[in-house]
Amino acid sequence: MADWDDLKVFLAVARGESLSRAGRVLKLDAATVGRRVARLEEAFGARLFTRSPQGYVLTDEGARLVAPAEAIEAQMARAAEALAGPAEGISGQVRIGAPDGAANYLLPQVVARIVAANPGLEVQIVALPRVFSLTRREADMVIAVSKPEQGRVIATKITDYRLSLAASDAYLGSAPPLTSLADLPAHRVIGYIPDMIFDRELDYLADLGVEQPPVASNSVSVQLNLIRQGAGVGVVHDFALPAAPGVRRVLTRDFGLTRAFHLIRHADDRRVPRIERFAEVLVAGLRAEVARLERQSQGE
Repeated sequence: MADWDDLKVFLAVARGESLSRAGRVLKLDAATVGRRVARLEEAFGARLFTRSPQGYVLTDEGARLVAPAEAIEAQMARAAEALAGPAEGISGQVRIGAPDGAANYLLPQVVARIVAANPGLEVQIVALPRVFSLTRREADMVIAVSKPEQGRVIATKITDYRLSLAASDAYLGSAPPLTSLADLPAHRVIGYIPDMIFDRELDYLADLGVEQPPVASNSVSVQLNLIRQGAGVGVVHDFALPAAPGVRRVLTRDFGLTRAFHLIRHADDRRVPRIERFAEVLVAGLRAEVARLERQSQGE
């Protein structure tokens, strides 16, 4: 019968799809990881991975083992926390995946307050404009703009947030008049690269009839910096505006969007106290920070 150490190696290889990546996570050399995988396959009498020059891919038998192995992983985490006894704060490591708008303009200050109150806590923020895989454990929790429609996950709505058209004072001072949406075709519009929009909720310019913005980036942070440099007009998170002096909202009576952030976690983490406590304080902190920054962006 397989032991937990071998199952831990199995999960690392399944998530990293290579012996070397799994080894870096486990702090083992690739040869040792390979031997452990072979031992596990022998114990189960089944081939768990297909080997190729591109890496290790789960076989049907291996895919069926993932859920039971993750259930054991969650049980081991709960056992470790139980043995550690009650703690004053949150400790251990938590990795958050987030779109770069939330990662740049919300998470730094929220996480700074959380870690200041919990010295034993280590937080990793993975800021990438894409969808994260909880199944592959790319993160312990993910901030997303769309609720997942399937999968064994826990989805908690964090808060609504607002987006507005915005431009720099320098741009507006030299550009044609912008008094209504009818004036927009005379202006350069900044937005997402259309074929790199990873979530339909991010297709902000569809409501404006703009299919191909002349200046574009897959990053909202880059878009905001382009707006700051006077490259044109774009859709901006209201909560990001306090970080962009010289940029202001325009056409506020004609255009505005509301979206929502959701915190997504693996269902097996529901009973992991460390993850539960961190999720609670993170959601509360993000709600308060979005409200504070939106008030500030509106001059309140």
